[in-house]
Amino acid sequence: MTGSTTPNPKPTRFMEACGLVVNEVSPTHVTGWIDLTADFHQPFGIVHGGVYASAVESAASMGATAAVSDKGLIAVGVNNNTNFLRSMTEGRVIIEARAISQSRTQQLWEVEITDEQDRLVATGQLRLQNVTPR
Repeated sequence: MTGSTTPNPKPTRFMEACGLVVNEVSPTHVTGWIDLTADFHQPFGIVHGGVYASAVESAASMGATAAVSDKGLIAVGVNNNTNFLRSMTEGRVIIEARAISQSRTQQLWEVEITDEQDRLVATGQLRLQNVTPR
């Protein structure tokens, strides 16, 4: 798998809605952050887990696609397993995604989401299928 590092990719509307800001994308590593506010709360006053699951899928998908784009392929998520470890009400979280396995047809990425004190807030794995875009 080859590819190059892409700083600050253009955000999609979905990424903007989730608050995800991406710093860097490479074929094996992605970094970014989200500033969490009350806009991201579920009814009980803490950040909704879907924010973290979306960050896992978005970050890993960007890196995985960077790994196969030179072959004319994209990578799409087929299984997202996100674990919520620490509740938050506000503050910045840092997203770091790393490739675990990259084969011709599939990839596995792991993503860690930490708070500003470097405490693990959520962790996830995303399995992706490398496919030809429609």
